[in-house]
Amino acid sequence: MAALEEGFTLTAVPLGSGPDGPLGVEQGDKTDQFLVTDSGRTVILYKVSDQKPLGSWSVKQGQIITCPAVCNFQTGEYIVVHDNKVLRIWNNEDVNLDKVFKATLSAEVYRIHSIQGTEPLVLFKEGAIRGLEALLAEPQQKIETVISDEEVIKWTKFFMVFRHPVLIFITEKHGNYFAYVQKFNSRILSKYTLLLGQEEKSVTQSFSTSVHRKFISLMSLSSDGCVYETLIPVHPSDPEKNQRVVPSLLLKSVVSGNARSGVALTILDQDHVAVLGPPLSASKECLSIWNTKFQTLQTSKELPQGTSGQLWYHGENLFMLHGKFLTVIPYKCEVSSLAGALGKLKHSQDPDIHAMTHFVNWETSQGYGLGAQNSEQSKRILRRRKIEVSVQPEVPPSTQLLAAIQKDSEKHIEVELRKFLAVKRTPDFHTIIGDVVIGLLGRYKAEPSFYPRNCLMQLIQTRVLSYSLCPGLMEFALEKTDVQILQLCLQQFPDIPESVTCACLKIFLSLQETDINMESVSDYTATIQDGEIEQQTEILQNGFNPEEDNCENCAQELIEKPQAATEESTSCPVTGKRAALLNAILHSAYSETFLLPHLKDIPAQHITLFLQYLYFLYLKCSENATMTLPGIHPPTLNQIMDWICLLLDANFTVVVMIPEAKRLLLSLYKFVKSQISICSELNKIEVSFRELQKLNQEKTNRELYSIEVLELF
Repeated sequence: MAALEEGFTLTAVPLGSGPDGPLGVEQGDKTDQFLVTDSGRTVILYKVSDQKPLGSWSVKQGQIITCPAVCNFQTGEYIVVHDNKVLRIWNNEDVNLDKVFKATLSAEVYRIHSIQGTEPLVLFKEGAIRGLEALLAEPQQKIETVISDEEVIKWTKFFMVFRHPVLIFITEKHGNYFAYVQKFNSRILSKYTLLLGQEEKSVTQSFSTSVHRKFISLMSLSSDGCVYETLIPVHPSDPEKNQRVVPSLLLKSVVSGNARSGVALTILDQDHVAVLGPPLSASKECLSIWNTKFQTLQTSKELPQGTSGQLWYHGENLFMLHGKFLTVIPYKCEVSSLAGALGKLKHSQDPDIHAMTHFVNWETSQGYGLGAQNSEQSKRILRRRKIEVSVQPEVPPSTQLLAAIQKDSEKHIEVELRKFLAVKRTPDFHTIIGDVVIGLLGRYKAEPSFYPRNCLMQLIQTRVLSYSLCPGLMEFALEKTDVQILQLCLQQFPDIPESVTCACLKIFLSLQETDINMESVSDYTATIQDGEIEQQTEILQNGFNPEEDNCENCAQELIEKPQAATEESTSCPVTGKRAALLNAILHSAYSETFLLPHLKDIPAQHITLFLQYLYFLYLKCSENATMTLPGIHPPTLNQIMDWICLLLDANFTVVVMIPEAKRLLLSLYKFVKSQISICSELNKIEVSFRELQKLNQEKTNRELYSIEVLELF
C-alpha cells in the first residue's frame, strides 16, 4: 500500500524567472538539506524539516545558471555551472559567488552528478565524461565528441552498481532514442538503440531507472500514456557493439495520451512508481503512485494549480512545482502485497488524499475516470473481478516461462526466467529446466534469428542439466561455435558422448585466436601469461630434467640445438584463452574404448599441438613437490598422463611421420625413460625399507635410550 501525505510549500516567494520552473533539486550535505537551483541566477539551500532556507547564492546580473548545483559529498562543498562553461565551487561560509573558486572549461557542460561514495562527474553536451579532480587539474583540456551530429542528450542518471559508479544518459536524434552506459571500473562505454513506444509518432517524455541484479531497469513514460520497461545488461556480451533493446509494456494509460507536457515519472522502489500528469484529457493534473507488480493505482492527489512536468524524488519526499511554488509532498510505500494492492490493508488517510485501487484494463486504451470510482457500476465490476481472481488458480512460474518462450522477446524471456529461478525449487526442477532448454532450442530452429544465449548460460549454471536431458544443446553450441557454452557443458555435464567431446576438441584446436572471446574463458589464466613461464631449475622435484640427455642414440638433433630445445620445454604452445578451453576437455568424463576411434579423426597437426600443451602441463607440475598446478580446478597429473597416452595410442603412426613432431616425440621418449629409471630406483629403496621394517619388528626389547647401526647391502 502507498499513501501521499499533506504537502507543504518550500519556497516563500515564486521561484525563478524562467518559464520551465527550477533546474533541479539535489541532496545537500545532510539528509534533510536540499539544494534548489532556479532557472535564473540563484541557488538556495533548504532544510526541509524546518521548512526554511539556510543560505542563498547568486551569480552576477547577465550570467545564467545552466545546470543544477550539486554537493561534493567528499568535501562538503557545492558545485554549479553558469553560462555553460564556467564552473564555480564554494562552501557555506562563502557569500558572493563572484569571489569563489572559478574554472573556465573548454566545452559546454550538460550536467554535474554527485552521489555518496565517489567523486562528482561532469557530463558534457557532446557525451564526454570527466571526473571533477581530473577536470580541475587541467580545465582547458580537450573534450572529445562521443555522440553523433544532431544527437541531443535528453536525460541522465548516476548510480552505483556493485560498488562501482555507472552513468547512463539518453539521447535523441530524429525521433530515435539511444542509451549510453558508462562503467568506470572498466572504462567501457556501451551504446543501445531504444525501441520505445508502440505508435510510429510516439514520443518519450520522461525516464527513470533502477538496478536489479545484473540488469538496469530503464522505465519510460511515452506520449501514448503508457509506461514501458527496458532491461539493459550491466555486463553486455559485446560492449563495443551498438545493440538494440526492446521494451515491454509495464503500465497502460497511466496519463492521458493527449498530454504533451506536464508529465513526469520516477521510480520509488522495486514495486512502486510516481507519475505526474492528467489521467484524463479533460481532468486536472494529478500526482499518483502505481504498483508495478500488480498494475494497480495506489493513491492520487489533484494539483489544481498545474505543474511544470518536473518531479524529483529524495528519501521519502517528492518535490514538484505546483503553480509557481516548489512543493514538497511526503509519501509512504509499504512492502508490496496483493492485499495492499487491492486496498485491503488498514491505514490512515488524510481527507485531501484520494486513495484508489484501479485495475488496468489491457483490452482498451481508454483512460481512467477518477470520479467514476465510487459508482455502483464500478463497485459491481470490482466485486466481479475479485470473485474471478479468487476462483482462478495461480499460474505457476514455470508455465508462464514456457508460454513466454513461444512468442515473447529474448529480454522478456530473461525476466520470466529470473522470476522462475528465484522461486523455491520443486522435485521436478531439473525436468522443467530441461523442458525450458528444449523450448528455447525449438524456437531457434523455427526462428534462426532468435539466439537466447544469455538464457542458456543461466540454465546451464543451475547445475541440474545433463547431456541426456537436453541432447540438442551442445549441437546448438557447436553450430554457433559458442565456446563459452561448450566450456560450461564440458565442466558440468557428466554424460557427454565421446563423439561430442572430440567435436569440441576439434573446434578448440582449430579456432583462430581472434575468434575466442576473452570473456568466454576464465580458467587457468593465473599460470600462463602471454604464453611464457619462468625458466625451470636444474634439479626438478621428481628427478626429471628435460635438458638432461639420457638417450645417446636418438637425441643428436637435440644436442645440436640445445637452446631451441630449452625454449620449447619452457614456453606454452597456446595462449591462456585456448588453454582454458583445452582444460575443459581434460576434465570431461570418457570411456577409452569409445574415445579412441574419434581421436583418429583429428588432424595430425592439431594432435601435435595438443601433445605439446600436455607436455608443457607436465613440466609445470614438475616445478613443485605436490605435482599439482595452481589455479581453480586445474588439470590433475593423472588426467594429463591419461590424455598423452590416449593421443599417442590413437595417432602415433601418423604423428611419427610429421617433421614438426619429431622433437616432441624425442622429449616424450626421454621423459618415459627417466620415469622408468626413477621407478626402478624406488623399487630398490622399497626393498631396503622392508628389510628395515623386519629388523625393527624383531628388536622388541629396547631400553629408554639406544644407538643402533644398520648396514644396507
